[in-house]
Parts: sequence; C-alpha cells; structure tokens
Amino acid sequence: MKIDLNSDMGEGFGPYRLCDDEAMMKIVSSANIACGFHGGDPDTMARMVRLAKENGVGIGAHPGLPDRMGFGRREMPFQADELRQQMLYQLGALIAIARSEDMTVGHFSFHAAMGNMVNRDPALADLMMNAIAAVDSRIVVLVTAGSEIEKAAKRAKLKTLALFLADRAYDVSGTLVARGLPGALVKAETSVRKRVRRFLVDGTVEAIDGSVIAMPARSILVHSDTPGALELARIVRSEIEAVGATLAPARELAS
Repeated sequence: MKIDLNSDMGEGFGPYRLCDDEAMMKIVSSANIACGFHGGDPDTMARMVRLAKENGVGIGAHPGLPDRMGFGRREMPFQADELRQQMLYQLGALIAIARSEDMTVGHFSFHAAMGNMVNRDPALADLMMNAIAAVDSRIVVLVTAGSEIEKAAKRAKLKTLALFLADRAYDVSGTLVARGLPGALVKAETSVRKRVRRFLVDGTVEAIDGSVIAMPARSILVHSDTPGALELARIVRSEIEAVGATLAPARELAS
C-alpha cells in the first residue's frame, strides 16, 4: 500500500519560522507550501521548493486569506471573484518559483478560512476549481472526502486525494471538531499511534464521541503549527512503515 504524508510548510515569513521545515521535509512525501498571504514570502517559498527538490518531496500550493495576524483562520468578507483572484495570485506565484527551480506544482490544498468559505458554497467551489483547471488540469486537489470542494473538483475534471488529519479530532459526521473546543487537537503519542494504525489497517477513525466512522483517505496531514509537529510527523511515519506501507507524493496517488 502506498500513502502520502503531507504537511503545511513555509508558513513563517522573513526571519520568523513556524517549525523546523528542513527536518520536516525529510519526513513527509508532500509539502503544502504557503504562498505569501497567511504565511510565507518569496524567499521562503523558494527555500521550500529547493528543500523539496533536495529531498524528493512533491510540492503543492497552500493559499490562504491575506491575514497574517490571524494566520488565515479568520473569515473575511470578499466577493467570490475577489477570492478567486487571490487564490490564482498565490498559485501562480508558486508555479513561477517552482518552474525556475525545475520543479512542478503537483497539488493544491486550501488553508483554513479560505477553504471553509469555499467548502460552504457549491457555486464558489465550482468557480475556484474551474480556475485551477484552467491554469493546470493536472493539479491534484487535496480534499475532505464527500466535501463540496471534492465534488466541484470532480466536476472540473481535476483529480483529488482525500485527507486524514492525524492531529485533529472528528465528530460523528466526519467533520473536524472546531479548534478551541476540548479534545479538538490530538497530541498524545499513544492516541496518535492508535488513530493512525486504525486508519491504515481498517480505514476508520474513532470520533470524539467514541463512535467509529469510515475514513476513505490516502493522505495523512500533519499541521506544522501544532505543538510538537515534528515529533508527531515522525510518529505517523513510523506507523506507516510499521504496517508495511510506503510513502508516495500526492500526485502519484490521486484519482
């Protein structure tokens, strides 16, 4: 079995770094690179692309809202076409930097509030996915299984890859428990190992209420801003290897 392990990376800016991107790049198979709005900047983006190239890691665009203070987690009242242009601006910037380093942007993953806004609105989701397809129809979209973004991506004839978030709790409907609520972040090593092993072996996860739900995913996401993210990623990778699975970048696994 092949599986992708990805992380949101390059989310600092200037001299400020959110995590040890160099070390994380040696663990993951795909890097979701912040494109300058919620985090990242041109130099940081170039550094991430070069690190990915050195380590054989696939790269993807990780655009967010223009809100550094809120780390892209606060919704903002943009019109649909404004949001489309913001997304394209960020995607285009990473594509240009990647091409200059002889790399290809292989996948796409919304950050936080931008993704939440798109996922609530089927028409907006169609607008965004059609825009991505117009830029490069080979780009793979990382999605939550059954989401509006997944449906819109398929309508736009884009390939998708469903995510399992190892460090976040799910409710019985398969929706992430909102940050700030008790139990929303999963950080204890024993809990993470149990969740990841269950996902890899059975394709299920235990929801926050104790019920067991299906998790039809082929990619595991570790947030780099979660405290202890680097060790968490190592734990996840060790569980992947323990069950005999191998890592592969998102672009190789999409359907």
